[in-house]
Amino acid sequence: MKPYDTYKDSGIEWIGAIPSHWEVKKIKHRCYVKARVGWKGLKSDEFLQEGYAYLVTGSDFKNDKVNWKECYHIDKERYEEDPYIQLQDEDLLITKDGTIGKLAIVNNLDKPACLNSGIFVVRSTKVDFSTEFLFWILKSKMFTQFNEYTSYGSTIQHLYQNVFVEFGFTFPSKEEQTAIATYLDGKTAEIDALIADKKQLLELYEEEKTAIINQAVTKGIDPKIKMKDSGIEWLGEIPEHWEVKKVKHILKSLNNIRVPLSAEERGKMVERTYDYYGASGIIDKVENYLFDEPLLLIGEDGANLVTRNSRLAFIAKGKYWVNNHAHILKPTFGLLEYYCELLELCDYSIWISGSAQPKLTSENLMNINVVVPPLEEQQSIVRHIETECTCINAKIAKTQKLIELLTEYRTAIISEVVTGKIKITN
Repeated sequence: MKPYDTYKDSGIEWIGAIPSHWEVKKIKHRCYVKARVGWKGLKSDEFLQEGYAYLVTGSDFKNDKVNWKECYHIDKERYEEDPYIQLQDEDLLITKDGTIGKLAIVNNLDKPACLNSGIFVVRSTKVDFSTEFLFWILKSKMFTQFNEYTSYGSTIQHLYQNVFVEFGFTFPSKEEQTAIATYLDGKTAEIDALIADKKQLLELYEEEKTAIINQAVTKGIDPKIKMKDSGIEWLGEIPEHWEVKKVKHILKSLNNIRVPLSAEERGKMVERTYDYYGASGIIDKVENYLFDEPLLLIGEDGANLVTRNSRLAFIAKGKYWVNNHAHILKPTFGLLEYYCELLELCDYSIWISGSAQPKLTSENLMNINVVVPPLEEQQSIVRHIETECTCINAKIAKTQKLIELLTEYRTAIISEVVTGKIKITN
């Protein structure tokens, strides 16, 4: 792919040079921009499951389109109240509050639709300009850098209309706009497919790791060993010579000496040197410490007890504090690393109390039955897991790097094309 023959200065720092026959325009030169104003805000009882018109919110944006099936509805009277935000096919929508810059192109409208607050509708007012091209402009670094420049370090996540309409962007001919939009539709779809394949590969690697750990921790690493029923439903059969014991017989609880820090205490700390653990790992840094030996922590409360979206069991090392949302356990027999993987696999469903605020009490945790191999086997199992998972982790790191590079390439190609650094033809 080649550049254009000649270039000129765009006059905008973050755009740089553009093809000589291109122009720079502002949103207000080519577009109509409207949003639902505050006094027309909707009350909760006006959000209908069925109704005269779709009511689009930012959460309805899926893969750069509006997911009409997920939209709330609004009655006819409310819809007709503001004709400026009644949507048409090919309108471009952009979120202006919270996560700003989420985009969606309106298409396949099968009945009236309008906007909830938090979204601008952007509509071309000139025949020489298409919202499909503007969509890619707003996906590019050009718009990101404009937002950074106009925010002046503000932490408020809001895109103001009077600022947005001043956004200057590259403006080629209508034919070039169409060619660029068509090219980027296809090119980004190719890249997205590659990224999706790599993400699926990551899931397979994680599944492979889980299978290796599960097999080693609950069945051992000798495929010829004689097995017996463990008497524990989620474990099934275990090696014949392994024992079944309650957690309290192999791990000592140190919950009675954990000291949670209050928000006021944390706020007073200036030098934060040591890790501060909660139910899901490190959550802060503090200048004082309570523990200075490796210990096993298990989440005590929270939704993760049920959803298992992240690890429940993990090892804390070094010098650290622990709050009252994590159980603290120390082995009286065996290896910390073995018990960490075993208790991560454990089925806690029958031991959790409460639904709104799930909790694994210390009494319940300490009375859970688990398998206990001889110390030598625990050591072999831990070495086996480390060896096997080191190889898989290397593959995971390589795949994650590829995803990162593909994502960077996607961003770069969009910006290079919409600013004319690369020439796109029919």
